[in-house]
Amino acid sequence: MRKNIVAGNWKMNLDYEKGVSLFSEIVNMVKDEVVGNQEVIVCTPAIHLSSVGKLAGSVKNVAVGAQNIHQAESGAYTGEISATQVKSTGAAYVILGHSERRAYFGETDELLAQKVEAALKHGLSPIFCIGETKEERESGRFFDVIKSQLEKGVFHLSGEDFTNIVLAYEPVWAIGTGLTATPEQAQEVHAFIRDTIAGKYGEQIAADTTILYGGSANPGNAKELFSQPDIDGGLIGGASLKSRDFVDIVKVFNA
Repeated sequence: MRKNIVAGNWKMNLDYEKGVSLFSEIVNMVKDEVVGNQEVIVCTPAIHLSSVGKLAGSVKNVAVGAQNIHQAESGAYTGEISATQVKSTGAAYVILGHSERRAYFGETDELLAQKVEAALKHGLSPIFCIGETKEERESGRFFDVIKSQLEKGVFHLSGEDFTNIVLAYEPVWAIGTGLTATPEQAQEVHAFIRDTIAGKYGEQIAADTTILYGGSANPGNAKELFSQPDIDGGLIGGASLKSRDFVDIVKVFNA
């Protein structure tokens, strides 16, 4: 049975003290206000991982993730962080394939496939991001783009390994632009992703796969987005930097 998840991506924001303070606020609000089985994940810069991991350990359904890993076990890769290092902080997840990593750092699907393998080998669940640019959307090629990203990035996995993947559909044209896919647009793509998974791994694994929406979700539009049958939560950017906004998004799933 698939999970409802709200994951925050702080990106390159917040110094150490501000990050720990924000996470503490989120944890306390989740304890006081959130009911149900939805999982809350906060993906922080590396400087916060160890401290917020300790804070998360005492709270049901709250987990921590990194924003990237290197594909190698260790070595002369100055400035990088490995899956084993991330795992040692208490983190359980890692974002891979975010559109900013693809665009600004040239990460390819082939490289990301290696990072996915490294994460799984060391017990991290990838939040694997896929999605189309504005040009790809307008040209009508977005289904082909998304299918290719799945095939090259994660479809090399066994069915058992694939069950540890969380997918995030992020229309690149709706990230940080103030634009948001309509619930109908988002649902159309989420349904396509689930059908594509079914074609590879079968209906049961497809039904059990969590697929998040990652394009400028906020407290005002989250309820309508998350009510769609194939949208299981969100990968939240800007709104995750405000504890009230982030927790209000999580509360959309309150039973």
